[in-house]
Amino acid sequence: MRIFTLFSLLFFLLITPGVAKDYTQKREVKVFIDRMVKKYRFNRSYLNRLFRDVDFQRKALAIYVPSYREKAKPRKSAKKQGSWDRYEEIFLKETKVQKGVAYLHQHRKSFQKAYREFGVEPEYIAAIIGIESHYGVNTGKYPTFDTLTTLAFEPHRRQKFYRSELQEFLLMTRRERVNPKRVKGSYAGAIGLGQFMPSNYKTFVVDFNRDGKKRMHHPVDAIGSVAYYLKRHGWKRGKPVAVRVTYPGKRYNGKKTGYRHRYHRKSLKNIYPKSKFNYKGKVHLVKLQRFQYDELWYGTKNFYVITRYNHSNYYAMAVYQLAQRLREGYRQKYGRSL
Repeated sequence: MRIFTLFSLLFFLLITPGVAKDYTQKREVKVFIDRMVKKYRFNRSYLNRLFRDVDFQRKALAIYVPSYREKAKPRKSAKKQGSWDRYEEIFLKETKVQKGVAYLHQHRKSFQKAYREFGVEPEYIAAIIGIESHYGVNTGKYPTFDTLTTLAFEPHRRQKFYRSELQEFLLMTRRERVNPKRVKGSYAGAIGLGQFMPSNYKTFVVDFNRDGKKRMHHPVDAIGSVAYYLKRHGWKRGKPVAVRVTYPGKRYNGKKTGYRHRYHRKSLKNIYPKSKFNYKGKVHLVKLQRFQYDELWYGTKNFYVITRYNHSNYYAMAVYQLAQRLREGYRQKYGRSL
């Protein structure tokens, strides 16, 4: 899954193609290869062949190193917008709802199975896959091995993290008998319909279609894996995720907002749910900034679980709202719930 807020997708522009680079000349790579050989019994010649011809991923490195970025053209908008207005415009389009309803129907047996086994409602699984990869249409076109190598061994603040991800990627490709040079993903190294980072494969990817392989590019495995990930992080079947609330004024600055802060509802004076909300636990206050006012929402434990997939309040709210639209869209089109 992506570890960056999805707004970073808007940041990038056209970048020149990668340049072939021999990483075996770097001291850090030699140390890395030594460790993989000694600790995990990789073949040294095999690793040398991999690292000798790496397509340098400038776009990936531009995330952390400003000098690799190209100047973005100002975004034109016909209307004034707040940050949530822009986010909503991108990730909650009607076309995404329509495609999601069709995706739910196409894979309804897998969604039903995931619900039975893990207790995660189908619309939330579909919403995550919809936001992460547009239901598999855009799983990423960047060579994952080259991307992770670039991020692991070019200087920037998160080198250590990406070296760990590169290690897990090599272990995963060996375990799954996949050629690491043929795997493609995002410019951050995320893979498949659910955009899992390599470190999540061993723990959270499931062989949901029982073919002896774990493939996040396969819809059935992706559906099961997203559900399993949410279940492992504490998802509660049938419990609410969020509800919009009222508050005095147009801008909210009363208490700290976001998934890091929880409150007893009795301590939140003059804040009331706008619709039925049968939930007794502590809540998060989630603020969505529009151009002329702030929307304020209660978020539950299930809302927090979604933020474990991507550490962004806006991401979790987009998943929630897309899920609601998918559920209603499915009911309207097929005359029943999934």
